Amino acid sequence: MGKETLASSSSWGADPPPEDSWIDAHRGLLPRWRSLRESSQMPIPISISRVNQFDAARLDVEMTAMLKEQLVKVFSLMKPGFLFQYEPELDAFLEFLIWRFSIWVDKPTPGNALMNLRYRDERAVPTRGKDVRTGLEGPGLSVSQKIWYCLTIVGGRYVWSRLQSFSAFRRWGDFEQRPLGRRLWLLIQRVEGLYKAASFSNLLIFLYTGRYRSIIERALKARLVYGSPNMNRAVSFEYMNRQLVWNEFSEMLLLLLPLLNSSSIKKFLLPFSKDNSSGSSSNESECPICHANPTIPFVALPCQHRYCYYCLRTRCAAVSSYRCARCNEAVVAIQRHGLGESRTSKN
Repeated sequence: MGKETLASSSSWGADPPPEDSWIDAHRGLLPRWRSLRESSQMPIPISISRVNQFDAARLDVEMTAMLKEQLVKVFSLMKPGFLFQYEPELDAFLEFLIWRFSIWVDKPTPGNALMNLRYRDERAVPTRGKDVRTGLEGPGLSVSQKIWYCLTIVGGRYVWSRLQSFSAFRRWGDFEQRPLGRRLWLLIQRVEGLYKAASFSNLLIFLYTGRYRSIIERALKARLVYGSPNMNRAVSFEYMNRQLVWNEFSEMLLLLLPLLNSSSIKKFLLPFSKDNSSGSSSNESECPICHANPTIPFVALPCQHRYCYYCLRTRCAAVSSYRCARCNEAVVAIQRHGLGESRTSKN
């Protein structure tokens, strides 16, 4: 009964497909599958902190200033003003050293290293495919980019500073009777104005997109990206907290010190001082306030210790119950030395 049923079903249905039909179906659907997979692989957008990039540039400037300060100390024994005329060459030499031992050997500059940044060639960065995993992949700068970076950053700054100093020394701007010097001066001013306008435009674009903080980097397609995707910017607030504490403490002292009477505090602490006996055995001919020979000698009553008139008079006028700086006895009145009549009394 079962055999008859199988025979009848096979006779009624269509013929089975060939064994290699799935291979043909796979080959037909494979291009569509590849196109769908490639369309789904969108480029990974990355956002580099703009503050990190600006901080890195500032740290590089500070590093150059520190190296310059140490190098200037070497020539401290030479005549003054010797390095002033060679200051552009000195700055160019220090910037060249930083470029030589950082960018030229595929390492970040000191500021970029502290901010976890590195340069990469944006022209050779894959935007999709198996090579893209974090969006931070990409090779470093090429040899031509490194050389152009040195020529524009190091050489360009040196040539521009030398040209400005030479034009100012030659006074091209004041040469009304020499049109060539005047034209060159106006050309320098126009080039400087155009560069500043382009830098400002690039700054606005950088603040909007976060790419290429300078015109040189934009022209060379040298973009700053994170060196390690798992490294966060570590900021220690310990130094800042200490600075804030000391600032508040100093402001409090500046507020309270004018309200305190130093002489009263000194007199209050005088009995507890260890050198009280040595103070009493000091030179009796000197004024205990200014420690000089009294010009107009007056004595304090009733202890009879000698003072300068102005020292003793100002102390008595400032403090209602002034005590002698030598014996800590209350001064009732003052009189001129050698006279028996009281000149000034105190209540």
